[in-house]
Amino acid sequence: TANPYPVYPDPLVTFSGKEVKNAKMWNKVRRPELVRSFEDNVYGRIPENTPQVTWTVTSEQKAELGGIPVVIRNLNGSVDNSACPSIEVNIQAQVIWPEGKTNLPVVMEFGFISGGLPRAYGNSTPWQQQVVERGWAAASVNPGSIQADAGYGLTSGIIGLCNKGEYRKPTDWGALRAWGWGAGKVLDYFESCPEFDAGKVAIEGVSRYGKAALVTMAFDERFLSAFVASSGKSGAAGWRRDCGESIGNIVSNEEYHWVCGNLIKYGTDPMTENDLPVDQHELIALCAPRPCFISAGTFDGDKWQDVTGSFYSAAMASPVYELLGKQGVGTYLFPGVDNGLTDGDLAYRQHHGGHEAGPNWPYFLDFFARYVK
Repeated sequence: TANPYPVYPDPLVTFSGKEVKNAKMWNKVRRPELVRSFEDNVYGRIPENTPQVTWTVTSEQKAELGGIPVVIRNLNGSVDNSACPSIEVNIQAQVIWPEGKTNLPVVMEFGFISGGLPRAYGNSTPWQQQVVERGWAAASVNPGSIQADAGYGLTSGIIGLCNKGEYRKPTDWGALRAWGWGAGKVLDYFESCPEFDAGKVAIEGVSRYGKAALVTMAFDERFLSAFVASSGKSGAAGWRRDCGESIGNIVSNEEYHWVCGNLIKYGTDPMTENDLPVDQHELIALCAPRPCFISAGTFDGDKWQDVTGSFYSAAMASPVYELLGKQGVGTYLFPGVDNGLTDGDLAYRQHHGGHEAGPNWPYFLDFFARYVK
């Protein structure tokens, strides 16, 4: 019942029907055409000349996190609005790192920024503390400071600024790509600072921000890794699966701003998900050969995200990783809860607990550690 369209596009066959047999053909032909198809049909195109961002430190303090002396730096990225002065965009970000350390790997989250030390929820250790304990930097970027999470915001934020307050065209970018653009601007900042190694940055997010983390990783090849948690449709779960979220949910009046206008037609009779020229396993494939960790909760708490469909997407993306000399998830047999497939460069793990990333943080950090030693 969950698989009304069991035949998915082959990531290693071009739109003209040619088999992709080597890395050169993947990089020169197949990857670029997949990028353009995702832009035109799902996520939209980023304008060629987006405004410059000027970073300033708004505050910096020393503190202790889990007994470790740290520096907490709050940042503001002022976006040049000379083309449309009525729209202001200021990207809010924060980075925490062990005091006195330099050239650090960074784990960046799409999330909210507190004024002081990160707070623990329940008995869990804050993810920032887990990152700092490994000797790395923990960063956060506030998605809402880049682009509002609502359709009314499309004439403001970075999308509205680039359109000078006008409405979008059908292939213009949605919020998921805008949030990814903002994360890329934070990575630009890391490139200018000796404290951080901009070549070793991972991006993480949960739910809609899990979608954004995967989109960021797929399109911006500077990110080394991604932790994609509970991302569902327009994230890791395939469109052709009929489970939990649907394309109708994503293009509804509550969520259409995440994607480009062109996606709406695939949720409108007579067109269906099966008419899409791409599917989400190919978005995961765009992350290859870089390490990517797909995360989900249990069926009772995370079923809306189609956790099984997210695994199948990882399995169907694995041949691309293998073509590029890396290891995929290694099976099409769903592993079940707490039995993660994390030995490869493309990993999947379903944790106990619901719609969150918390229980999988230690597993992702172990995974990421293999690539930043």
